[in-house]
Amino acid sequence: MVRNLNRGDSVALDACVLAPMPLCDTLLRCAEEYALFRPQWSAETLVEVRRTLKKFGRSASQIERRMQFMQTYFPDARVRVLPSRLEGVPEIPDLGDRHVVAAAMQANARAIVTFNLRHFPGHALEPLGIAIYSPDEFLVELFRRNPDEIVNVLDQQAKAIGQSRSSVLERFKAGLPEFVALAGERPG
Repeated sequence: MVRNLNRGDSVALDACVLAPMPLCDTLLRCAEEYALFRPQWSAETLVEVRRTLKKFGRSASQIERRMQFMQTYFPDARVRVLPSRLEGVPEIPDLGDRHVVAAAMQANARAIVTFNLRHFPGHALEPLGIAIYSPDEFLVELFRRNPDEIVNVLDQQAKAIGQSRSSVLERFKAGLPEFVALAGERPG
């Protein structure tokens, strides 16, 4: 499996990592502030994010603000998935996620970040040179290569909401345990 990510590599983000605000904020701050990776997503991913935010109880204006932010700060992130690319996606368990793989292929992404690892089996993605990461694995990888930048991201994120880094990390405890352990040990 391809596991060697370099600064600025394209990475496809699944809707499940873009919908939860704290995680989305951390990932996009890493991409924007320090260009640790280039986020990529399909139009279908944005539709899924909108739908999920609505399920989370977000208002129409909150959803629109999030979409506007993502499009303004990452104008090149949206990948136009060509029908031929979609047809070229290898067989994966959830056909509804083919657009994520197609976007990764179209953008020459080195990885896909998702909580739904079983939807993206390694045997299907390895021949394409695409690694699959959980958000915990991905943030640990970024942290190991860029610990000072990641701590700065977390501190900026905490300051923006009037909280401490530890309170931001507390929100990640259940889904990102290894990242929380690493980042929590780092003085700052």
